[in-house]
Amino acid sequence: MGEFTDLGALEPTPENLIDAGRFFEGAWAGTKIKGTSYGVPWYVETRLVFYRTDLAKKAGGAPATDWDSLTALAKAYKQAGAKWGIGLQPGQTGSWQTVVPFGWSNGAELINDDETKFTFDTPELTEAVKYYQSYFTDGLSNKSPTSGATEADFVSGKVPMFISGPWEMSAVEQLGGKGFADKYDVSLFPKKKTSTSFVGGSDLAVFKGTNNRDAAWKVVEFLTTTKTQVAWYKMSTDLPSVKEAWNDPSLTSDKKLALFGEQLKSTMSPPTVPTWEQVAAKFDAQMEQVCKAGLDPAQAMKTVQQQATSIGTGQ
Repeated sequence: MGEFTDLGALEPTPENLIDAGRFFEGAWAGTKIKGTSYGVPWYVETRLVFYRTDLAKKAGGAPATDWDSLTALAKAYKQAGAKWGIGLQPGQTGSWQTVVPFGWSNGAELINDDETKFTFDTPELTEAVKYYQSYFTDGLSNKSPTSGATEADFVSGKVPMFISGPWEMSAVEQLGGKGFADKYDVSLFPKKKTSTSFVGGSDLAVFKGTNNRDAAWKVVEFLTTTKTQVAWYKMSTDLPSVKEAWNDPSLTSDKKLALFGEQLKSTMSPPTVPTWEQVAAKFDAQMEQVCKAGLDPAQAMKTVQQQATSIGTGQ
């Protein structure tokens, strides 16, 4: 959104046609540039903790609710014979999507209020990175996981816990076969000060140069009615961005799926500045050094701050 808006390509969202209050707050924030919305959330996704309930019971571990209990469950799994306590990405592309929510849950912000300066070298984010690092230094997470093995390792019990999105439900159940749905559950993102997860998905927007502006926004309005949102979910399994749609039985009848709806009430999106992807790549590279080489988290965040400041916000 930041890159498209920086090009001057998008129409502002018409306030008289689209009610921002109908959408999850975190998803709506991802459409805003300098306080103005330039699109509408179409569908959303967020991340929860997937964990093997059957193996947790054997290990004497309890579902994770906060940072301490997440660590405790990972240790219990490993002590009970699992190869690893939890599967976490050791840096590299996209790892910020798992690491940063720990920071958000600790009160961290990635950018200041007027979006002119990144804020990576804060105590809140540094503490979160140090906590994340502990899973690797304590041998609870694999520093060199096999690409694409998440589902298989979860089903086998090699890695009985990981953090990911709703698409993994069908993936692990299909691989695990009949009855596997009863062997695992999901829980909200581990709390520190809050339980705040990542929100992603897709936005609908209208190009500034369109010859059919009013008709285009009518299409957006139609695609975000509660009825259409529910119908689209049933066709595609993409999660509704409209809060009211989550009252439909097709979403409330599955307790695991309903918990994703609960988490969507507390999510954040990355800064909507045009340079975010460049900055995120720098963050991911430092996280690889943190997880694999034991780089001091404070030094890592100081380096990211310097690199981000050099890149700028593009505003």
